[in-house]
Amino acid sequence: MRTLVTVDRESPRMKKLLYSKRIAPYLFILPFLLTLVIFWLIPVGRSVVMSFQEVLYGDATFVGTSNYDRLWRDQVFWKAMFNSIRYMVLTMLLLVPIPMVLAAIINSKIGNGRIKNFFKSSLFVPALTSVVVAGIVFRLMFAETDSGLMNQVVEFFGFGPVRWLREDLTGLTALLLLAVWRWTGVNTMYFLAGMQAIPAEYYEAASIDGANKVQQFFNVTLPNLKPTIVYVTTISVYGGLAMFLESFMLYAGNNSPNNQGLTIVGYLYRKGIQENDLGFASAVGVVLLVLVLAINLTQLTATGTFKKESAR
Repeated sequence: MRTLVTVDRESPRMKKLLYSKRIAPYLFILPFLLTLVIFWLIPVGRSVVMSFQEVLYGDATFVGTSNYDRLWRDQVFWKAMFNSIRYMVLTMLLLVPIPMVLAAIINSKIGNGRIKNFFKSSLFVPALTSVVVAGIVFRLMFAETDSGLMNQVVEFFGFGPVRWLREDLTGLTALLLLAVWRWTGVNTMYFLAGMQAIPAEYYEAASIDGANKVQQFFNVTLPNLKPTIVYVTTISVYGGLAMFLESFMLYAGNNSPNNQGLTIVGYLYRKGIQENDLGFASAVGVVLLVLVLAINLTQLTATGTFKKESAR
């Protein structure tokens, strides 16, 4: 009886606490803050500390900036850096304009609605496919043998078998085709959502002024699609620099010919997991984090994103 009375007396206080307009917002964002601190801030802070240490079998020794000095002189690291930046730039050039045009076609009033819905669904299916499965399929497609799908295609046009994954440019082509196949549908959905949020009155006003479809796209759609373009560009920068599993599966491991498929994350995996050099791998991770932040912050500043937020 005493317990019931105590709970009954304290329940109004608990209700007042839970329904408080001052405390409620903090309760709602608490799961996100805990996740951010536990799974991001603490690991990042620990990685920064480890980048100044030599970590061997649980024994950490402070070595100053020697890991960064090794990194600066390591030619393989710069090769991985070049591969990742090149991949990032090329995927952005492909995965921003192509999905935007496809979204504009789907969003237009021209064509059969059922065909558009089927086309939209089929575009999104590759994103549901496992990267492991996709990498294996593309490795078989770009096989060096005559029976490989891509070699059958080039043979149809009168060319001999190509050693796709043995050469730098052809291997990069395979990676880019894998990225386009996998992510075109996702980015198309982003752009389609952005286009459908544009009021129809804008297009009606432009049509009354005599603007055709192309002029409407450049003068109405693109300016109003800027937030979506900024978002897709931001995630493309991260996705390009963080790419690892696609290359790992395409080359059946982390050792591609002349390191042509080695990325920054792949180099981090090689040093940290395969060679157990955790301190050096942490330095690689810190450099990658700084690079991603620098590119995205520069891009967001150049597009006026921060300026808009401060004006509000």
